[in-house]
Amino acid sequence: MSFGAVIHRFSAVTSTNDTARELARAGAEHGTAVTADEQTRGRGTKGRTWHSPAGLGLYVSFVLRPGDGPEIRAALGLLPLAAGVAAVEAVRASAGVDVKLKWPNDLVRGRRKAGGILTEAVFQGEAPSFAVVGIGINVNQTEEDFPPEIGALATSLRLMTGREQSREGLLGELCRALESWYNALIRGPREAVVRAAEGRMAFAPGRRVRLSTGTAGLAGAYLGLDPEGRLRVDGPCGAVTVAFEEVRALDWD
Repeated sequence: MSFGAVIHRFSAVTSTNDTARELARAGAEHGTAVTADEQTRGRGTKGRTWHSPAGLGLYVSFVLRPGDGPEIRAALGLLPLAAGVAAVEAVRASAGVDVKLKWPNDLVRGRRKAGGILTEAVFQGEAPSFAVVGIGINVNQTEEDFPPEIGALATSLRLMTGREQSREGLLGELCRALESWYNALIRGPREAVVRAAEGRMAFAPGRRVRLSTGTAGLAGAYLGLDPEGRLRVDGPCGAVTVAFEEVRALDWD
């Protein structure tokens, strides 16, 4: 089934990812989408919240049923990058503006955050039962719509373009782009997805990045992504490879 062929629409949910998980457990098919005008407890990665005001953003989650096998399990780790590339392309097609990836799951314009991605996989034993990819994009927020604590850190497609944008148009482009990049990830060489994400990063190889793992810090020149999508940094003692789950904060010069 094509992505978005079935869309469950809600006025408000706690989180579209939570609702998509419930539908997946009830048998929702691959590609099923869940959207909401508002999330009352929108979630980001690492326990962060996602500000989801009514009627202003695109809040959508997709149910994925990838099957099983070593290659499939390896590919699931790259879902945030595939979704990120799809979101960048969808924003460009819908709004005509370029956003970049802040590795691996934020959409940014300069230093301001425009969107985020949350992927969650559910397993039966070692086999993936299903996965959920949640994408939140700030669409029609003005400066006044952001809480003071994030106002200087956030942006929206409306702020970038100076005009209101279509959430439905963006959703359609996102369905098409995500299906394309998901299929590339599952059926093709994973390296293609990694290189596509690398080419859409907010910082180029050679730029100095600073990482915090919560217990330690690392600074050095960004060397690109390895075949598994991990960040490579030229640290004080040589090249270091850092997985997403190790990182609490990331910035660059």
